[in-house]
Amino acid sequence: MVSNQTSRRSQGPVFGLAGALSVLALSGCQTLSRQQPAPEVAPAPPPVVRPATRAPAERQQTAVEAALARAASQPQSAAPAPAPVLKPTAPLSYTVKRGDTLWDISSLFLRDPWLWPEIWHVNPAVANPHLIYPGDVLTLATGANGEPQVTVTRGSVVRVQPLIRSTPIEGPIATIPFDAIKAFLGKPSFISKEDLERAPRVAGLRDRHVVAAAGHEFYVKGMADREPGRYSVVRVGDELKDPETGKVLGYVGTYAAAARIDRITDLSKAQIIESTRETVSGDLLFSEDAQTVGADLLPRAAPGGLDGEIIAVVDGVSMVGSYRVVAINRGSRAGLESGHVLAIDAKGEVVPDGSCKQERWSFCGNKTLTLPSERVGTLLVFKTYEQLSYGLIVDATVPIRVSDQVRTP
Repeated sequence: MVSNQTSRRSQGPVFGLAGALSVLALSGCQTLSRQQPAPEVAPAPPPVVRPATRAPAERQQTAVEAALARAASQPQSAAPAPAPVLKPTAPLSYTVKRGDTLWDISSLFLRDPWLWPEIWHVNPAVANPHLIYPGDVLTLATGANGEPQVTVTRGSVVRVQPLIRSTPIEGPIATIPFDAIKAFLGKPSFISKEDLERAPRVAGLRDRHVVAAAGHEFYVKGMADREPGRYSVVRVGDELKDPETGKVLGYVGTYAAAARIDRITDLSKAQIIESTRETVSGDLLFSEDAQTVGADLLPRAAPGGLDGEIIAVVDGVSMVGSYRVVAINRGSRAGLESGHVLAIDAKGEVVPDGSCKQERWSFCGNKTLTLPSERVGTLLVFKTYEQLSYGLIVDATVPIRVSDQVRTP
């Protein structure tokens, strides 16, 4: 039997399929089956292949691995955002003053103020290191990795002798001038579709009046979940449409009057305190105090690849500058949140194409050329809806207009 095995092995490829079948038929010869090379069975058997092919598919990521994967993907999604760049004029130290805002201070140090959190060094020895108060000293330094850092030292008060006096408590500085936002929220110039559905409205006027003015009274429906206080009466105006889809996203609002409501009932009575125009049935009411934006609003770059358009500017004017409010056709559905920062680009103008000029006053017919869009400002989003957001222009080099573009900075 040994000689048979040797002769068959020496035949190599000539042995072929018939030889393999004959060997398999000799079930009583276990030694032969173990030594048979069987060239046709050269590929790795299934038990060896399965672990290598199935292991990656069956293996589940741990929570730590998933978090690391998300962190690794963030720089790619935020690729358009620039790295923090110090201004050449950045001070080595700065003492915070009353009336300062975080945006103003960040602008002293950084070319892009919204990247402030990336250079802010949290000092664990300082209470509430994320809040900055008047009197605090901010110092520019270099971290262990060579990157710029700003640290805070709390302002100190030296007491010479006990005194009894009354002074206002200094709170942390605001991120941006909130008076501009509060005034807009109390007297909105834009009304979202959500606000139109939820806001209380004038249901009827007393004494059979058709319109009401200062000193007149009227009744309001929809105050069940509201508080007594001072309210703005706002007239619903023209539609605000998405220029891309033609869909109505909101409406223009026109301030009409200020009214006071002392008691909340199913049909609450309001008295007009002051008025700039007449109040009529159907007008909406917005609280002048309740709608505020948190002072801890943290500026940060909007998600990568986001773009949109300014669809309205406050007060219905044709152009606005810094610290004015605009509406854009992007909201939470596009990933926008309060605190997101967007760059504002002015559309390039259409001008005669002078590249074909042949003679001094010849321009080859009526050919035109669209110039590239230019960066003209920065927008900070402070209130979002599903498809609409309100933003404050925190920086503008030229007047901002309707149809100017917004994008990830």
